Amino acid sequence: MTLPAGIEIGEPRWTDLEAIHRLEVRCFRNPWRREFFESELRGEGRLNLVARRADMLVGYLFSMWFFDEMHVNKIAVVEEERRQGIADALMERCLDFARASEIRTISLEVRQSNRGAQEFYRHLDFAPMYVRPRYYPDGEAAVVMVRQL
Repeated sequence: MTLPAGIEIGEPRWTDLEAIHRLEVRCFRNPWRREFFESELRGEGRLNLVARRADMLVGYLFSMWFFDEMHVNKIAVVEEERRQGIADALMERCLDFARASEIRTISLEVRQSNRGAQEFYRHLDFAPMYVRPRYYPDGEAAVVMVRQL
């Protein structure tokens, strides 16, 4: 996959935490607390990525794995940069890591009402497997989507 012009993907730095949390609050109705991201940076079995344009954080992906299973916890891109391939590039790096690590299954949850996100994951060969009722704090259900590698 070709990265959009000027975008670099790498590991997050501790100095990125504020920007990550600001983006989280902008993108999600029920955002993670900053401490959750700190914990993810310290955790074992994590793949955490950020996308930058000219040293400005424009996206992130946080995932975890255990043996041959991976779970994508969070992915977000700033609104002004969406639909330019940044989320695709983050997911492609995640998939490359999974293949290299002999991970066989990747899963994630998507709000049942978020048809756009579900379509995005379908184009990456994720399939809806089941619905988790009342998964989110506001009571909305989550669609669990899975990709076999």
